Order: sequence, then C-alpha cells, then structure tokens
Amino acid sequence: MACTKTKRRARNRTQRFTSNVFSMFNEAQISEFKEAFLMIDSTKDGVIDKHDLEDIFISLGKSPDDDYLNDMLSQAPGQINFTMFLTLFGEKMMGCDPEQTILNAFACFDPEGTGVISENRLRELMTTMGDRWSNEKVDELFHGAPIHDGNFDYKEFTRMIMHGKEEEEEEEGGGGKGLLAFSTLETVLEQPV
Repeated sequence: MACTKTKRRARNRTQRFTSNVFSMFNEAQISEFKEAFLMIDSTKDGVIDKHDLEDIFISLGKSPDDDYLNDMLSQAPGQINFTMFLTLFGEKMMGCDPEQTILNAFACFDPEGTGVISENRLRELMTTMGDRWSNEKVDELFHGAPIHDGNFDYKEFTRMIMHGKEEEEEEEGGGGKGLLAFSTLETVLEQPV
C-alpha cells in the first residue's frame, strides 16, 4: 500500500514539474528547443541516446570517447526525451542569467563597450582560439547574424539566440537554426571535448 502511494506521489511531482518546465519558456523558445532536439535525435526515436550524441559531435568535428558520452548521459535522471531535454535546460537556467553570461563573454573582446566586434576580429578569434572553428563554420555563424558595416552586433545576436528573431524576420524564413542547435547542445552539456 505504501509503495503505491509513493509511486503516485512521485508521478504527481513529475507531472507538476513537467508542467512547470513548459511554463518556463515561451512558445517560440519551446519551438526552437524542439527543433534543436530533433536535430540532435539522429535516430528519430524521440530519445537522445549515446549514438545521437556521438553523431552530433562527429558532425561538429569532434570525436568524444565512450566514457565522456556515458558521463554526459548519466547527468540526466532517465532517458532524454523532449520533456527531459527541456527540464535540463530549465535546471541550467534557474538561478543564473544565461543572457548576461553570453554578453559578458563577448564583452571581453569589446574593451570600449560598444556592443559590437569587428567581423574580421571575431573570425580571427574563432579560427585561432579555443575550439578553432573552420572558416566554413564561422560563415554558418555569420549567416543571418546581425552584421552591420563589418561589425558583429553581439548584443542583438544574444537577444536573437535567447529570445528568437523578430516575428517579421521569422516570416521571411531567416537562417541560424543550425547555430541554435549547436549552442543548445553546448549550453546543456557545458563540457569541452
């Protein structure tokens, strides 16, 4: 009898938390997360598993070992379906301001605080530091990004990745979906390979 009550309580808590997760994000954000989830779920079985993670890393030019992938998967309390995917984001976003974190990262390369970084300087940084992106990968990043007069507007870019593009831009079918999937994966995993 006690076991049945315990199971029922756990199920009710899960249902409440699930509904809370969906209320944490607006409809556009949920749609973007769903798109990112579907890009990562290469087997199209509704669950992100080790094979899916391996495929996404390989597509990004990385080759993680099995221990690393298993460690990543062990961070979730169960299978990573879409609801769990949102839950992981909700947990990462609670108590922190990811928008400010992104702005601060870009601001390191903007000593005058103008809100922009030269497109050429950003390309140089991204191809020579850290993960060292290829020029093709940087071109993907810049496609649909707010670049005006050779300057990358990182404040507007941060707003776009955190809140989505303006409605009129969405109607025009702007790019950047691959970037969201990539940044989504990096945000959830927060571990360099």
